[in-house]
Amino acid sequence: MPNLDDRDFSRIVSEAKALIPRYAPEWTDHNDSDPGITLVQLFAWMTEMMLYRLNQVPELNYLKFLELLGIELKPAQPARAELTFTLSRDDADSVFIPRGSQVAAAAEGDAQPLIFETDESLVALGAKLAVVQSFDGFSYSVETTKNDSAGQWFYPFGAHAREGAALVLGFDSPVAFTAQQINLATYLAAEQRKAPIVHCDLDLESMPMPATLQWEYWDSQFWQPLSLDKDGTRAFTRSGHIYLQGPGIKAKKDKLGSVDRLLYWIRCRLVQSTYEIAPRLNSIVTNTVAATQAVTVRDEVVGGSDGRPNQTFRLANVPVVENDSPTEIDGADGLRVSVSSVQIEVAEAQVNDFKAWQQVEDFFASGPQDPHFVLNRTTGEIAFGDGQHGRIPVANPDNPAGNIVARVYRYGGGKTSLGPDTITDLQTFIAGVESATNRYAALGGAAEETLADAKLRAPQVLKSKDRAVTSEDFEYLALSTPGVRVRRAKALPLYHPKFTGSPIPGAVTVIVVPDSDAPNPVPNEATLQIVCAHLNRHRLLTSEVYVVAPVYHKVKVEAEIIVRADADLGEVKRAVDDSLQTYFHPLLGGEDRTGWEFGGDIFYSRVYRAIIDIPGVDRIQNNQLVIWLDRFRNDFCRDTTIEAGALVYSTEHAITVSYSTET
Repeated sequence: MPNLDDRDFSRIVSEAKALIPRYAPEWTDHNDSDPGITLVQLFAWMTEMMLYRLNQVPELNYLKFLELLGIELKPAQPARAELTFTLSRDDADSVFIPRGSQVAAAAEGDAQPLIFETDESLVALGAKLAVVQSFDGFSYSVETTKNDSAGQWFYPFGAHAREGAALVLGFDSPVAFTAQQINLATYLAAEQRKAPIVHCDLDLESMPMPATLQWEYWDSQFWQPLSLDKDGTRAFTRSGHIYLQGPGIKAKKDKLGSVDRLLYWIRCRLVQSTYEIAPRLNSIVTNTVAATQAVTVRDEVVGGSDGRPNQTFRLANVPVVENDSPTEIDGADGLRVSVSSVQIEVAEAQVNDFKAWQQVEDFFASGPQDPHFVLNRTTGEIAFGDGQHGRIPVANPDNPAGNIVARVYRYGGGKTSLGPDTITDLQTFIAGVESATNRYAALGGAAEETLADAKLRAPQVLKSKDRAVTSEDFEYLALSTPGVRVRRAKALPLYHPKFTGSPIPGAVTVIVVPDSDAPNPVPNEATLQIVCAHLNRHRLLTSEVYVVAPVYHKVKVEAEIIVRADADLGEVKRAVDDSLQTYFHPLLGGEDRTGWEFGGDIFYSRVYRAIIDIPGVDRIQNNQLVIWLDRFRNDFCRDTTIEAGALVYSTEHAITVSYSTET
C-alpha cells in the first residue's frame, strides 16, 4: 500500500529545528535542555503517531472495497487427523466412542491446547489386530512388522495381484469375536499417494470398481461371506475406511497360514482383478476415526431482536468451521433449511418456539419474508435483513434478550504443524478407553487469508465472473475452493495427464499445491476431490478437467564456500543452507519469493548469485558449483531444464565452508 507519509520522529524534529531560524530567529538555544525543544519533541511524537494511523487508512479502505465487491478474506481452515484409540481391557467386546469426542495436542508456550473432535461415531473393538498376512495365490507372507512400522509398505494381494489372492487379518481376543461393526482404516503406500489424478467430469462413486473383492470370515472349516457395509478405499485404490459387519460367535479361532497361533480370522479375497498396478499399503488398523481441529458449541444465546432492520449479532467463538456435508432440517414457515456451518434459530411467537433460518451468501435474492441470515465465518458476525431484502426477526416480548440462538456450530482452525503421536491428551472421558494418538501427521490446517493474498485474488474474481474458460479462471477457482486451502494452482491447457506427448483438445489439467509446512507439499485425495467438484460446477460442458498433485524434483547444491575473515563459519553455512532451501521452495522460493515457477528452469548463474549474495561469503572455491537433480549430477556451468508443470524442492545441501589460506 502507498505510504502517505514516511517521516519518523527524528526526521520531524530535524525539520522543525530547520524552520526555527526562519520563523523565530531570536530562538538560538536548540539543545535538548531548552523547554522549546522539549515541546518540539512532544509534538513530533504526537505527529508520528498520527502519521502511523493515517497510513493504515489505505489498507482498511482496500479491505472495505473488496467487501463491497463481495470478496472477503478466507477464514482459517482446521487441520484434519486420524485418531487411533486403545482400550483399557482386552476382554471387552467393544466400546462405543461417540461423535464429538475430544483429544488435544499440547501447544507451545502459553497457547491453548489444540482440540480435535471425532467426525463420526466409532465402535472400538476389544479384539486386537495381531497378525497381517498376504496370500499371493500360492503362499502366505506375514506382513505384521511392516504394517506396524512407519515408512514401510507391503502388497496386500502379492506383487502380481492374481485372482484368488487375499489379505488375511488375525484378531486376538479372550472372548467371542464381535458382532459389532468393524472399522478398518486403510492407508495406501506413499508411492501410490504422491500423484493421484482426479477426473472432474466423473462421479467416482458411480464408476465400477477396479477389482471385485469378497470379505469372508473363518468358521474353523470354511470361509464364509462377510457383510460389507461400505468400502471407502474403492478396492484399495485410495486411503479410506472399510466398514464390515462382525461375524459374532460364528467365527472360530484357528491356526492359519504361516502363523502358529489360535486367532479369529477374516480375509479380503481378490475375486476379479483389473488393477493396472498391484495395490500397496502402509498399514491397515482398527479403532481409528477421522477428527477435525474444532470444538462444538451448542445452545449459545446470540441475543434478542428489537425489530429494527439490518440487525447484527456476534458468535462468542471464531472462526466458524464449515461443515463437510450440509444437513437439512425443518425450518421457519415450513421450509427445509440447509445447515452449512451454524444453525441459527429464532423464536418470534412463543418463548420456546424456535425455528431454524437459512444461511445465504448475501441478501440480493432474498425477499421481504424470507427467513435468511448472512454469516461472516472469520468474525462470527450474523446479519439479518432490512425488510426488503431479507426478513427482520420479530421482537419477542416474552424473551427480549434471547430469542436468537445458535443451536449448534463448530469453531477452530489455523496453521498447525502436528507430527505423528502428538494428539494424545484425552479430553472426553470414555469408559474403557485408555489412550488415543494419531499415527500420521495432521494435515490441512491454514491461517486466515492475508490482505496481500486477497489483493492478488480480487482481479481474478472480477475477471472470471464465476466461470472457468481461460487458464487463469481455472487457477483462480482452484485457489478459491471452499473447505480446503490451496496455496498455488497451475492450469495446463490441452494437457492430458495420461497422454503427455501431444496436445489433447478440450483437456485441462490443474495442478494444486496445498498450504503445508512440508518441503514438498502434496495434496491428499480428499483435497483433490473437493477442488475437482468445485471446478466441475464452473467448467464448460466441452472441457475435460483433471486435478493432479504436483510432480517434484529434489535439488541438491554442492559447493565449497570461502568465508570472509571477519565472519563466523557456522553462521555463514547456516545462512547459505537456509537461502538455498528457501530459493527452491515451492511456496516461498523463486526470484520473487512467491514460490518456484511451475516448470521453471534452474539457471546456474542465479543459484550462484543466491550463494554469493549471502553476508560473509567471499567467493566459491574455484567457481565449482554442482547442481544435483534427483540424485543425478548436472554438467558444470549448465542450466537445468524442468518439464512443464513440475516443481522443485530441497531438504539439504552439500555446503562446506572454510577461511582463505592465502596470505
